[in-house]
Amino acid sequence: MAKQVIRPTTVHPVKAYSHAIRNGNTIHIAGQVALDPQGNLVGKGDIAAQAEQVFANLKAVVEAAGGAMGNIAKITTYTTSLAHRPIIADVRARYFPADPPASTFLVISSLADPGYLLEVEAVAVLD
Repeated sequence: MAKQVIRPTTVHPVKAYSHAIRNGNTIHIAGQVALDPQGNLVGKGDIAAQAEQVFANLKAVVEAAGGAMGNIAKITTYTTSLAHRPIIADVRARYFPADPPASTFLVISSLADPGYLLEVEAVAVLD
């Protein structure tokens, strides 16, 4: 199967990258941030609101690629403060209520925009 670029209309538009690439039964999902479908930042300074938007975007992208949250095998989480970890974990648990994916959690000094508090990328494998 040829590489398929996934450009869902249910998340913010991008120009310099693709939200996801599907190659066979594997979907590589770019880091999702707290932007609404119009490209507006959701939850400035509010990690709970940003986490909800980030995981909603992740869900929208994996579904646009033909998968579901249960198909996500690995996530990598980037945040700007270790203090955000419990809130991120609570939101993540609602999106992955059973058998969560393998996970890496990183605290970094900055993301691509100073307003972003969180970014999550993922790899999904379809059955």
